[in-house]
This record gives sequence, structure tokens and C-alpha cells, in this order.
Amino acid sequence: MGARRLALALAALLIAGCGGMGGVQSIAVGARDDAESTLLASLYAAALRSYGTAAHVESVPDPLAGLDLGAIVVVPGFTGRLLDTFAPGAKARAPVQVYRDMVSALPEGVTAGDYAESAEDKPALAVTETTVDAWGGRDVTAAVRNCAQLKFGQVVGAPRPAAIGTCAAKVREYPDAATLFEALRTGQVNAAWTSTADPDIPAEVVVLADRTALIRAQNAVPLYRRNELSETQVLALNEVAGVLDTAALVQMRRQVDDGADPGEAADAFLAEHPLGATSR
Repeated sequence: MGARRLALALAALLIAGCGGMGGVQSIAVGARDDAESTLLASLYAAALRSYGTAAHVESVPDPLAGLDLGAIVVVPGFTGRLLDTFAPGAKARAPVQVYRDMVSALPEGVTAGDYAESAEDKPALAVTETTVDAWGGRDVTAAVRNCAQLKFGQVVGAPRPAAIGTCAAKVREYPDAATLFEALRTGQVNAAWTSTADPDIPAEVVVLADRTALIRAQNAVPLYRRNELSETQVLALNEVAGVLDTAALVQMRRQVDDGADPGEAADAFLAEHPLGATSR
């Protein structure tokens, strides 16, 4: 931990020393070294740049630690995961309550921007049309009603709730999404854990809705250091919530999986969905 803190502190000094174009300091938007985190950070960095602020993505092992130390100024994430980080054991599941509880649990000096109501990446159950017909529903509640017949599958290490409602069926693990969905097709499992923004979900399967919030919400949200951004910069972060939705996340993740640069994918998205169209 000491080495990590030293590295992050050195990064902060380098960023402050180098700055951006014309001597203007570039805002560091933190990301882990994975495609989804980098894509989300790229999107918020692009939002800042669209409002005239120099910003770049800073890849670090622990962006939240960097935010705490000041080496990182903005860290995007998902509300439910952040709530679990700052308040383990929290019970909230519905989007508004998850966001409120997350904000209440943030450490001193850190605050949150607006969350994207229409952009989420939360655990979800995928089933076949045959299963939908047998269960008589296209919502997670249909799976709970048929708990005794559930045979869950998931990719190794994928996040999922320990239970949905009172149902905590055993889970078989598979090495990748292709193998998991083949198991779903052949009946080895009848419910595959995926996520709402997973770009690998086959078109022929049904992702069950979650109208009663049995699964904790995971909406995109930016955290940032309190009192370090101007009103215009905060506005830039908040306006992402008005243009981003789950379908766009899926599309951009698919582009990145196909080899696109996350920054270019984010820039292209904001070019098609410009921020501040009615406020500037």
C-alpha cells in the first residue's frame, strides 16, 4: 500500500508539473486497466474537453485511492459497486436510494455528480424464449417463482448477487461468455448471469427485466474531489447523464472489443450526442 500511495503521489506531481496545452493543468480522470473502466473514464474526460477543459485518462491500480490522495480528480464508476465499496452490507437496491446511500457514504473531500438514470451495467439474467414461455414471464420475478427449477450459470469471476429475493440457487461457472451461452442453449443451465451492458449477449436470448429492483442498481456516475472543479466543469460531468444510456454503453464496449481505442469511441459518441446543446 505504501508503494502504491507513493506512486500515486508522484503521478500527481508529474501531472501538476506537466499540465496541458498552454500551461493549463490537465484534469486526471482515473481508470483501472480494463476496457469498461477506461471507456467510462474516456467518456467523462471527453465531456470535460467538450467544455474547453484539458483532461486525460490516468490508468492506475486503484483509482479511488488516487482520488483520496489527490493524484486523481475525477473517477467514474457505477453506483452499486461504489456503495458496496464505501458501505459494505448496505441494503439499497433501487437506483435513487442506491445513489443517495452512496453519496452519504463518500469520504470527506469527495462528492458525486449526477448519475445516468438510463445507463447501467448491473447483473442480469439471460434465458431462452422457451424458458420465458415455461415461466410465464420476462421479469426476474418469474425466475424467483421458479427457484426450485433454476440452474444458474456464469462466467468465472463475473459479479452477481448472492441471491435474488429468497432464491439462492447454485451456480455453474464457465471460462467465457461463448461457453456460458452455449450451455444456456443446450440446457446445461436455464439462467445465465450476464450484465445489462455486456456486448456478448446473443441476440436470440432474453434478458429478464427487473421492475421491482431485486438486483442492486448500477448506474454510471462520476465522483470528483470537492472544491477542485469549476461550475462549468461539474456541468460537463453532469451532462453525460443526459445523453448516455445502456444501449450506447453496449455499442461502445462492442467497438472497443473489436479493436477501437476507448478514447476515440468516447469522442465519436459525444460528437453524435453533443453536450450543452441547449445550455450554451
